[in-house]
Amino acid sequence: MQRERTFSIVDVFTDHKYAGNQLAVFRDAGSIPDNEMPQIAREINFSETTFILSDDPKDGGYDVRIFTPGSEVPFAGHPTLGTAYVIQRDIVREPVDTVVLNLKVGQIPVRFTYANGDPDFLWMETKPAQFGSRFDVEPIAEALSIRSSDIDERFPVQEVSTGLPFIITPLKSLNAVKNARVVRDVFFDMIENTEAKAILVFCPETVRDENQLHARVFVDYYGIPEDPATGSANSCLAGYLVKYGYFGENRIDVRVEQGYEIGRPSLLLLRAEDAAGELKIQVGGQVVMVAKGEFV
Repeated sequence: MQRERTFSIVDVFTDHKYAGNQLAVFRDAGSIPDNEMPQIAREINFSETTFILSDDPKDGGYDVRIFTPGSEVPFAGHPTLGTAYVIQRDIVREPVDTVVLNLKVGQIPVRFTYANGDPDFLWMETKPAQFGSRFDVEPIAEALSIRSSDIDERFPVQEVSTGLPFIITPLKSLNAVKNARVVRDVFFDMIENTEAKAILVFCPETVRDENQLHARVFVDYYGIPEDPATGSANSCLAGYLVKYGYFGENRIDVRVEQGYEIGRPSLLLLRAEDAAGELKIQVGGQVVMVAKGEFV
């Protein structure tokens, strides 16, 4: 008889339900066949679904696999924070400083702060940023259906990865970010031979005055036209901001808003610094429990 597969739904990078980025987290998922995990991810159809393979830690962390509706990925930000939240709440069941996830990209620690005994902010420390190919402005503008003059050419359009690569694209205005729209055939032709298959656009104008950057992330290649809150892309952005001195300093502590264009307002906190030539990057946010259920 098949065991029931219990799961939780959480919203990540938000302090209230029905905002941020949705995540389904399956516990004790080691018995789920490899070919069924992507099927479950497609059935749920969130940006990502995660599978905690066992409630028992291994090598100091918990084995976790991450799937988009289109494929398995080695690392993603909101699944890392959301899964760590579920582990702390439902498996560890007591306040701890850190929960470690064993992902395809390696071990990722998630640090907790608490308010009245409950998790408040979660912070993940990512792998160091790796910088790849740069892109000409014109093809990027065409792929995003914007004008070349909308791109801030003081800074490069470049592949950056902290485990999953993104094309980081600086735009000048909030209007340009809001108007961006992926032209699928043009974009897919452009990324045919690139490592990065997704794109983050950002600008220094924001919807809310207390935030410093506004961002959007397009991930059609992975089956997600637009992601409401993307920790992996924003960790790349954090490294990029420091490397190119976007704010005029070798360290940042900024608030990034995302998801407004698709009705899922989100807030991501980025901290990064250049420590003796090595980029140290942290991405933080809040998580809220939304629902629990089971697959039968």
